[in-house]
Amino acid sequence: MKLLILGGTVFLGRHIVNEALAAGHEVTLFNRGKSNAEIFGDRVETILGDRSTDLDRLGVRYFDACIDPSGYLPHLVEAAARRLADHIERYAFISSISVYPQFHENLDESGTLDKLPDGVDQSVYEQKYYGAFKVLCEAAAEQIMPGRVINVRSGLIVGPWDPTNRFTYWPARVAEGGDMLAPAPPDLPIQFIDARDQAIWILDQLQKGGSGIYNVTGPPGRYTLADLISAANQVLGSDARAVWVDPDFLVQHEVAYWMGLPLWLPETAINMSRVCVDKALSTGLTLRPIEETIADTLDWYRSEPVRDWPAGISRETEQQLLQAWQAESDH
Repeated sequence: MKLLILGGTVFLGRHIVNEALAAGHEVTLFNRGKSNAEIFGDRVETILGDRSTDLDRLGVRYFDACIDPSGYLPHLVEAAARRLADHIERYAFISSISVYPQFHENLDESGTLDKLPDGVDQSVYEQKYYGAFKVLCEAAAEQIMPGRVINVRSGLIVGPWDPTNRFTYWPARVAEGGDMLAPAPPDLPIQFIDARDQAIWILDQLQKGGSGIYNVTGPPGRYTLADLISAANQVLGSDARAVWVDPDFLVQHEVAYWMGLPLWLPETAINMSRVCVDKALSTGLTLRPIEETIADTLDWYRSEPVRDWPAGISRETEQQLLQAWQAESDH
């Protein structure tokens, strides 16, 4: 296939390019050249431009498909879809399960969608409206190219090059060994997908001429946080011991859900980790073992420069909390 990717040099987009090249596809990137601009060398063509102003730089060439991992505002997705409608067969838009404002166990693609409140400017992105904006982006692409769009509602995407540290935190912490803070209960469900598995599925669907809406993440019930820690210990040969701490204690000590201790959700939101992915599985979505994701993610993490990550607590904070928990438990 001849593929056009809007972005393509950060995390999921980067994995999509790698998997596409490995499969023998021809890849053209359209981006601003501001992130990892040289990573692919001469293996891909890059057209420099901002999607908000420079789509005409794409010219009149034809592509089999466009993959859009960088669409957050509906008017920009609409502009790209309109500009490309006569030059591509398929459009894959990377959306999110955040389009659902309410989660219940085994929530499928028919779930109620989020709505942007009246009066909100649709041309100015605000993170708190992320899900509602993605809903409008999906609709914009489908309206321009009905029946030719794959809307990929991603769950938590993990693996090498993940800039968030939401999954990476745990293998990195397990690798250090010793007592480690973990939010009870041990059977806390977690749901995620390796970016490489998602990339492979997207390319496969485009090659098959697929379309429609899909929740794309790991199957619900496949792993718990205890499974992740145990697998990391085994893969890394570590002796890390999880100290399962009451969630109320963590809240009292101002540890944030999800980003403070990654993958941790309040009981009221736990179904966010139980989303139904039967539709994607039925079309061939396959998932590598957690052990492979752990090993590869940690290898990448160790190659990265030391920096402040957006998710996770510091080791100093962890030790203070462990001591406070022990003192409280002794009374």
